[in-house]
Order: sequence, then structure tokens, then C-alpha cells
Amino acid sequence: MAKVGKRLRELRLRRAISIRELAARSGVSHSTISLIEQDGISPTVNTLQAVMDALGTTLSGFFTGIETNLHYSPFYRSADLPEIGSADSISYQVIGADHPDRTILMLRENYARGADTGTPFAHPAQEAGVVVTGSIELTVGTQTAVLEPGDGYYFDSRQPHRFRNVFDGESQIVSAVNPPTY
Repeated sequence: MAKVGKRLRELRLRRAISIRELAARSGVSHSTISLIEQDGISPTVNTLQAVMDALGTTLSGFFTGIETNLHYSPFYRSADLPEIGSADSISYQVIGADHPDRTILMLRENYARGADTGTPFAHPAQEAGVVVTGSIELTVGTQTAVLEPGDGYYFDSRQPHRFRNVFDGESQIVSAVNPPTY
């Protein structure tokens, strides 16, 4: 599979935009964009979303352009789930990235102890998920709840939302986003 950094660089160069100009448009530092392009770091979903917005594309469109297996299979092994962005403490892995005509984004999200998505964010979609392990504090708009294994959520992602691991260890969520904005 092609690397995210290589694909980002190709997209930026096709649009004849310098790294500094992309940084100014996206609000992401030029050094971060440079590291992403060199595959020196994996961007968070929010960072990649800001860069895609500045390039005038969607995350879905961006990942559609990344090469996938020529032989589609309906089965995905844990080790083969592509990482679409991670911070030091949060990992987002796509289930079914090479599925033809994918209409939902299915994620396995891993949150290290104390991990937090930070300032509430919003995007045009709907999200649903279930906590598999640990405990996640989810804030949607003005409502907050702590979700335990087996508990789920479903909300309009245009409402500002935030996820925080409140478990004394790793927490995991399996989630779906429609349309697949990432």
C-alpha cells in the first residue's frame, strides 16, 4: 500500500502548493506537514482532515487514491488494518479500506491510558460505536457519559464531540462513520 506521506506530497505538488502555503491554509505547521510527507509521523485524523480541507479534497477521496490490494477480500486480519492517523496515545485503524465502493468508515480505535481527542470537534457525518474494552468518557454537545464495555453511542457528528479514556489501561472502540469522511 502506498504511504500516506507519499500520497500527500503528490497531491500537494499536483496543486502546485508549497509546504508553507499548505501550512498557512490548513493551520498545521510546515514542519508537521514535512514530517507527514516523509512518513516520519502518522498524522491524527484531525490534522489530516485540516490538510485535506486546505487541499480541497476529502479524507475519503484522499484514501481512495491510495493503492490497495488488487484482490479484494471480505476478511481483514488485525495486522493488515491500515493506520489512518495516530497520536502518541490514540490509534485509528480502518477496517475494509480496500472495499470497492465503500460507503461507511469502519474503525478500530485504541486509546492509551489518559488519551484524549482534545478540544471538541465536529464534521458532517453520523457516528456510531461500541466500547469493546476499558472506559471511554464521551462528550457530545453538552452531554457527557462514561461508556463501559458493551455500551454504545450514535450521534450526529456535526455536534462538537470529544473522546477521553478514563480507564486505568487501554480502551478500545469499534466505530462506524457515514459518510466516510476519513
